[in-house]
Amino acid sequence: MKFVIATLNPDKLREMVALLPSDLGTFVGLRDFEGAAAPPETGATLTDNALLKAAAALAFTGLPAIADDTGLEVDALGGAPGVWSARYAGEGAGYAANVRKLLREMAAIEPARRTARFRTVCVACFPDRDPIVAEGVLEGRITEVLRGTEGFGYDPVFEVAGTTRTLAELPFAEKNRLSHRAAAVANLARMLRG
Repeated sequence: MKFVIATLNPDKLREMVALLPSDLGTFVGLRDFEGAAAPPETGATLTDNALLKAAAALAFTGLPAIADDTGLEVDALGGAPGVWSARYAGEGAGYAANVRKLLREMAAIEPARRTARFRTVCVACFPDRDPIVAEGVLEGRITEVLRGTEGFGYDPVFEVAGTTRTLAELPFAEKNRLSHRAAAVANLARMLRG
């Protein structure tokens, strides 16, 4: 089966293709389709946004579509930025602006209260059956400064629970073994096979 990965983000596409088992089919990116555009992420939850993206990609390409939405949930900020993680510093803000805003808001928070988690919801939409929804979570804490050069987004300030390294300090293959996205994709793959 051929799937379209419903993202225009090359970093996310690279991770998704690396994580998806080849026995499920072949995978192409949304950028491979001329005129493709990402729908507005207007959902109230990560699941809503993942469904919006997958349904739009299915409608545009006619192919079964896989999409995800990820949020960083910081306990000291009441779960923020959450569903707004990609737009935390405002619409069109990039990775650096989002991270700067997070570190500013966390500046006075002591180490014991810097707990956080990444949550990913991964959805597969098909032309002829109900969507499949899976989730993955990775626990950790927010660091005081950026550390590491791998990964993207909040990875340089997210120290993985049980380690002393941020996601940006982990090699790509190691990150993909333990990440929130890896867990969500593995759960989705199990459901697709079942």
